[in-house]
Amino acid sequence: MTRNRISISAIGLCLLAMTVSSTALAEAKKNNECFESRAGMTTVEQKEIKPGLVNVKCSATTGGVLWWGDPFEGTIPMGDMQVEADYSHEEAVVKPREPQIDRNKLLTICSMACHDGKYVPVPENKDPRPLKMHTDIIPDSMQLKHGKGGIWCMDCHHPTNRTKLTDNFGKEVSFNQPQKLCGKCHGQVYRSWRNGLHGKRIGMWNKGGKKRWWLCTECHNPHDVEQGNRSSGFAQLHPEPAPNLPKGMTNADHERMAHGPGH
Repeated sequence: MTRNRISISAIGLCLLAMTVSSTALAEAKKNNECFESRAGMTTVEQKEIKPGLVNVKCSATTGGVLWWGDPFEGTIPMGDMQVEADYSHEEAVVKPREPQIDRNKLLTICSMACHDGKYVPVPENKDPRPLKMHTDIIPDSMQLKHGKGGIWCMDCHHPTNRTKLTDNFGKEVSFNQPQKLCGKCHGQVYRSWRNGLHGKRIGMWNKGGKKRWWLCTECHNPHDVEQGNRSSGFAQLHPEPAPNLPKGMTNADHERMAHGPGH
């Protein structure tokens, strides 16, 4: 492992803000898997990449990744973006979303079985209507928990190609680049994400080094962004226990002195 690589997570908000059911956790343990940000999304299988070093370490409590031995495993280049940001000068990589979504052949089923424009006609308008086949995704489609009722499915999903998302001009957007969709409405958050103030990155510290970026839908569930009475998309969880102190160190007072009171 190189000196410049960050193998320990910065413990961003993503990991602390997820809920995972006991059933999902048990299933993940059975398959030797854990999730990187949100349960059920961007799942990674634990395996040994070299003697004594695994690619990820999973939390026995939440099923989430605690640290990465190889943060770039399975990543691809982010791709060309029209708006300039620091990834235009450094190597930015992401985990592709489409393989994760299609683990159960979801995209294939959507495009071939139902939404091929024949079996289920392309909608004539965006007026909300009950969805009997998607109650597992949207419990009440007449009260979509996104946009306070001001948007509908076809504002995000392409009307004729359900394997793609859509921009404001009706052009297709890949599920691998959900930031292009979310940025339509969440411009301020999108700018903060581009500048590294929102979301999560891991990788190299050195300038010009490779960095992995987390995409919007790896942390946020766009179909349920008003979790419980908090009207917030993230359920609050207690953080993981603090790591053990190095051998011979009895406390972490040096951290408080270095960073000042209240750190």
